[in-house]
Amino acid sequence: MSSNIIILGGGESGVGAAVLAKHKGHPVFLSDGGKLKDIYKAELTANGIEFEEGGHSVERILAADEVVKSPGIPEKNEMVKAIRAKGIPVISEIEFAYRYKGDSTIVAITGSNGKSTTTALMYHICKTAKLDCAMVGNIGYSFARQVAEDPKPL
Repeated sequence: MSSNIIILGGGESGVGAAVLAKHKGHPVFLSDGGKLKDIYKAELTANGIEFEEGGHSVERILAADEVVKSPGIPEKNEMVKAIRAKGIPVISEIEFAYRYKGDSTIVAITGSNGKSTTTALMYHICKTAKLDCAMVGNIGYSFARQVAEDPKPL
């Protein structure tokens, strides 16, 4: 049975997670307390994903089986506190996408300095070696969007 997935946050990470949830057959609703970019609204609409902006439909969100929270939303956010108080699992876009990555290999680059440069260099090396790969995260598309649209070694 498909889980009722709520996405909190409508940036690249949240929209990517919403698209992946929809592709995997989950009922999905995206909620953003601010204003969504027009490009994201168009993408959500094109994918048949319901969304809201400028506030949160508390009752609808608290009916979720699971919430995918965008990284820019702090844990002290009142909506996040209410979700956690109800015992609804809150996960990241990365955790959600990882479930559906299949047998793709992941190379993850973390740290305080040099991530973008190192990521771009690794991508260039892999592409030059004619490896089937993608560059996702803070550069390019979100991990979830890549998994939804073209799963491959990441």
